[in-house]
Amino acid sequence: MARERNHWGWGWEDEALPPEQLRAAAAGMAQHLGFGDPQPEPAVALAAVVLSDPRVRAPANARPGLWADDLPARVRHTYGRAYRDVVRAFRGRFDHPPDLVARPRDEREVEQVLEWAAGANVAVIPFGGGTSVVGGVEARVGDGFAGAVSLDLTGLDRLLEVDPVSRAARFQAGVLGPALEAQLAPHGLTLRHYPQSFQFSTLGGWIVTRAGGHFATGPTHIDDLVESVRAIAPAGTWESRRLPGSGAGPSPDRLLFGSEGTLGVVTEAWVRLRPKPLHRAGRAVRFASFTAGAAALRALAQSGLQPENCRLIDAREAALTFAGDGSATLLVLGFESAHEPVDARLESALALCREAGGSWDERPEGARGGAVGSWREAFLRAPYVRDVLVSIGVLSETFETAITWERFDGFVAAVRAAVGAKVDELCGGGLVSCRVTHVYPDGAAPYFTVVAPVRRGAELETWDAIKQVAGDAIDAAGGTITHHHAVGRDHRPWYDRQRPEPFAVALRGAKAAVDPAGILNPGVLLPVAPRAADL
Repeated sequence: MARERNHWGWGWEDEALPPEQLRAAAAGMAQHLGFGDPQPEPAVALAAVVLSDPRVRAPANARPGLWADDLPARVRHTYGRAYRDVVRAFRGRFDHPPDLVARPRDEREVEQVLEWAAGANVAVIPFGGGTSVVGGVEARVGDGFAGAVSLDLTGLDRLLEVDPVSRAARFQAGVLGPALEAQLAPHGLTLRHYPQSFQFSTLGGWIVTRAGGHFATGPTHIDDLVESVRAIAPAGTWESRRLPGSGAGPSPDRLLFGSEGTLGVVTEAWVRLRPKPLHRAGRAVRFASFTAGAAALRALAQSGLQPENCRLIDAREAALTFAGDGSATLLVLGFESAHEPVDARLESALALCREAGGSWDERPEGARGGAVGSWREAFLRAPYVRDVLVSIGVLSETFETAITWERFDGFVAAVRAAVGAKVDELCGGGLVSCRVTHVYPDGAAPYFTVVAPVRRGAELETWDAIKQVAGDAIDAAGGTITHHHAVGRDHRPWYDRQRPEPFAVALRGAKAAVDPAGILNPGVLLPVAPRAADL
């Protein structure tokens, strides 16, 4: 029997903590934080969920298994995994369930779904791993459609071709991260793209959200790792040529990167590969302040050393994740290579850290031990921990952005102050921490975490008010509303402000050309377009 995803939280259904372990985890977290109810609230069971009846029926004579309208399928395709998604599902509240779920096995079935949906005035929400944290897969499509279908692409999950000469591979877009790497393993190659959602997210999802990987420098965004893309839109199919680079006009791939399923359904992609690394070295470097650590980050980013890991974690977050005692900002620094030892690069990087006031233990830090190991374990377990925090009445959510170096210190201080004041007002205190996930020669990506007590039943309005302040502060200080979490429906108000209006007009024109009926993920990136019959 196939494993099923948790219907409300992160991970597999069979990984959910049994009651006695949940109680122990809840008590430990409440004690560590100093707030939260040590008696966890139970989640509403899947069997107790009630959904509205489907508004549309699947077309007749379809392949058995292509369409589903059963409650478990609709529930599991209602939300992504943002905090507001998890809270609603935890309480058995599924506001906008899809009427149908389609699970195509090949491109022809994708085309069949789109053809039927366009004729039936049904919105189509492309669905990969369901890990969106910005409302990107929720069927909030307005009242202008007869219904909505969630188009689950995980049946398109195969490695189709490997080119060992150019070191590239062609995958179907519904392949999950672990399956992608497992299919590459016999070839001794890796894509080397590890977002935090790696276990449950897909190649196509990475492409349409412009996902950022775990590595802090170099080619870590999926944009840089894709050689060509194939997508199906209601108006037809497009596929770019495989090329190492091209100056032939605007790139068709660039239009698909970040398109979030609004311009076409990505079905295949050629990706650039590399040999698996054999040499690694790293250290955990301590700084007296976040500002001092940021100065070291800038020196490292502009040095050309390109550390694979270069994450700065403020003292509060280091203590929260047991990577430190709260007395110092922590820099998790690491190098790796498939070809040669990296010790010399590490020593050069440590010399730059020393100039910025950094210090470290001389014993090398492995990925599994010490402060680096504690941080890594906390990073991987964070989505699971958040589920427990929801059960004890603790708000736990993140938001990320990017800014250039000359504005970095003031930007972080302004955003942290604005959000902290709102957290104090609404929650009576809590934690607003910051880490830096990616660094560039001209700037960095601050990533903020909010952890605070919240009144049960008031989670959504509390987080929405905090998120509003955070988005406004980021926008006012000149940052991007998202560095790698995409726009979805939740970020669109700030995205509308951020993008130039002539570009918005061009985007609307592109949408109208490839999706004339406006059925693809309505409300993401652009407002829901009125139907011609309503004009």
